[in-house]
Amino acid sequence: MKTLTVFTPAFNRANLLPRLYESLRNQTNADFNWLIIDDGSTDTTKELVQNWIQEKKVEITYIYQINQGMHGAHNTAYQNINTVLNTCIDSDDYMPNDAVALILNKWNCIDQHKYAGIIGLDSLISGGILGTKFTKEATTLEDFYINGGTGDKKLVYRTEIINKYPEYPVFKDEKYVGLGTKYLFVDKDFQMATLNEVLVVVDYQPTGSSNTMFYQYLKYPQGFIYNRLTTMKYSKSTKRKFIEAIHYIASCIIVKRLNFLKESPQKFLTIMAIPFGIALYVLIRYKTRTKLF
Repeated sequence: MKTLTVFTPAFNRANLLPRLYESLRNQTNADFNWLIIDDGSTDTTKELVQNWIQEKKVEITYIYQINQGMHGAHNTAYQNINTVLNTCIDSDDYMPNDAVALILNKWNCIDQHKYAGIIGLDSLISGGILGTKFTKEATTLEDFYINGGTGDKKLVYRTEIINKYPEYPVFKDEKYVGLGTKYLFVDKDFQMATLNEVLVVVDYQPTGSSNTMFYQYLKYPQGFIYNRLTTMKYSKSTKRKFIEAIHYIASCIIVKRLNFLKESPQKFLTIMAIPFGIALYVLIRYKTRTKLF
């Protein structure tokens, strides 16, 4: 059995997957497999992957499912991973040739029962890491940001740990729940060993979720409400809880959920956030006045 699973949720990304495949073919350490969750693609993703499986250059498992969104693909991935470690590499990103070696070398040098996994660096195609490096040997993801850290980071989890916590909920007619809620559950109980090495090169796409966020508020309000409630309940940061309360109120207005105060785990902060939540709702409506979906 391999030690690491690299899993990739993919939805109509046949044009981008070959770059990731080439990076996996070129890894200096082959102690990994590639799990592709095809989240309802209608392009040539299936045929592309079948050709790669026949090449036998990389150990690949392919799973097709009806489109559920990124979080639904993560649920399916976690259900099917049987290696000690796992990491998600998105379809528009790729791994440096030594990334797997760096992960496994680090893993073999730490107390493997003490940590939930390893947290490493992201890099842009243009060069340079995203945000700041780590200054401690171990941290939680939230503590890293609370203490002034910046930039997206690459998470490598112990499979037995990530699967201890609830799956992402799948709401009818919605396809978005923020992935950070599950990471916040892990943060309550475990730290991550830090690795100041680049584990992924990211290539943000114009159609990616980060570039359509205002429209997602309208498309996926239940998912957003779940995110906000979870973060208000479990975050260590009062500032973050207040910001989440603002977003929570805006999402509740969208779905006309008038009992939002009763459901909030942070009632005082939610009361304080009401005028800001209303203002955010107005901004969302203004930003989405041109129909995108």
